[in-house]
Amino acid sequence: MSFGQALLFYFVSPVLTLLVILLLVSIVLSWLIAFNVVNSNNQLVSTIWRFSTGLTEPILRPIRSVIPPLGGMDLSPLILLLVIYFVQNYVVRDVLWRALA
Repeated sequence: MSFGQALLFYFVSPVLTLLVILLLVSIVLSWLIAFNVVNSNNQLVSTIWRFSTGLTEPILRPIRSVIPPLGGMDLSPLILLLVIYFVQNYVVRDVLWRALA
């Protein structure tokens, strides 16, 4: 396995997994805030919300500029999850299989 392949497999894949977790936290928290299940004035909720949106918004903003909300639903997180799934399952694993073959 070359250095580039090892870097792709051992660094990029965990970072993408953390991004998926962070994106899911952001999605669920936005629903909880929208339906008044949690109070956004709570310091812990506010901190988690600012942290998750601060890291996911720069990635979601270009997707939102291409695909606007449809009927009030923002599909950009779904599209980002599909792109991450594709990269993890086809690009990263393909590099690993080629290195092991």
